[in-house]
Amino acid sequence: MLIRNATLLDGRTVDIRLDTERIVEVGSGLSPHPDEEVLDARLGTVIPGLHDHHLHIYSAAAALDSVRVGPGQVRSIAELAGVLTGAQPGDDGWIRAIGYHEAVAGPLDRRVLDEASPDVPVRVQHRSGVLWTLNSAGLTHIGLPDHPDGRLRSADPEWSGSLQRRETRISDLSATLSRYGVTGITDATPDLDVGDVVRLTGMHRRGDLDQQVFCLAPGKRILHDDRLDLTELTDWIGARHAAGGAVSIHCVTAAQLVVTLTALQAVGTHPQDRIEHAAVVPDDALDELAALGLTVVTQPNFVAERGDQYRTDVPAGEHHELWRLKSLLDAGIATALSTDAPFGDADPWATMRAAVHRTTGSGAVLGPDERIDAATALTMFFGTADAPTRARTIEPGQPADLCVLSAPPEQVLAELSADLVTATIVEGNPVYRRR
Repeated sequence: MLIRNATLLDGRTVDIRLDTERIVEVGSGLSPHPDEEVLDARLGTVIPGLHDHHLHIYSAAAALDSVRVGPGQVRSIAELAGVLTGAQPGDDGWIRAIGYHEAVAGPLDRRVLDEASPDVPVRVQHRSGVLWTLNSAGLTHIGLPDHPDGRLRSADPEWSGSLQRRETRISDLSATLSRYGVTGITDATPDLDVGDVVRLTGMHRRGDLDQQVFCLAPGKRILHDDRLDLTELTDWIGARHAAGGAVSIHCVTAAQLVVTLTALQAVGTHPQDRIEHAAVVPDDALDELAALGLTVVTQPNFVAERGDQYRTDVPAGEHHELWRLKSLLDAGIATALSTDAPFGDADPWATMRAAVHRTTGSGAVLGPDERIDAATALTMFFGTADAPTRARTIEPGQPADLCVLSAPPEQVLAELSADLVTATIVEGNPVYRRR
């Protein structure tokens, strides 16, 4: 493929020749080869394709036909009941609801859900992603009719392994991501097995999944505050490192981060060790993160999506610790951005805007000192799976994964909008073109 009349972020206008793996040539006035497809960028900006460094493919696909019951959709048990009663079970026989938070109507258990839900299997996922609540019909369906409260951890394979994965919408998810200019995904689901990984790579090879896929499992670990075990975590990290593997540890509370840093200080680090989320970073943890050489993959989109709830739930004196960004970069900590879809909005451009503005739904600014500039936010999606913070560039030898935008660089950086994406190219092949 030959892309003509492309404007780079530095303002140069060039032509770009690709093969199926790499950028072959960048220059002015390149002539098309016989049978070479030509795409005219019309002086729009061409950038490396975006890589979402933390996304859950199966869950994000399932969310496309799930019922949303977060604070933005329902405000009481009565409204929750109305939504669930009007929902249709999926092809697996379940009504699957996502995004619940106690701000809707307090904690859920099987009794509350039985009163609010129809007499079919229902499971409701907490907004954090770590907990499901099942009604009695659902508990019976998975062989746990006598479970006391119906509250089950997402990562517990003893019950989740019996569920049928909703895979039918993965191609729809992929098409959406292609419209955003996403060419690569790092899947952060902790319990993927070899079969899941093979299935995803097979879908990409067949063209059912446009994006190249990389998986953190089995090195991904979710921590829970009520089960923090420093010795066990240290032993697990040591075993992963001894086998030559890195670790990626989910830290959404200060306690989880402190325990993780303590374990890594004891056992040492791998060059590709990662902290996922880093939702709360106390001041004294910044130097420790930097000293250990860890990579942080974070999601400032949650400031925009959940910021007003944080302002209610988190003491004002701790607001500066939430979803840090600029202070991480200033401390020399390698940091990349991601969406955490489906728990966050899958649009990476929305994540960039949140990184720049940090504006909540009500218009308040949460953590103003953590704002970064638009160019930095954009390039934090230019990394690769094995080097998340090493930004790709438009030059020979770089991967043939590109995003073509309809505007010049100054407009792209001012708007940071998926509406500007006109074409997405993966491995030299256009997987999306806007009409």
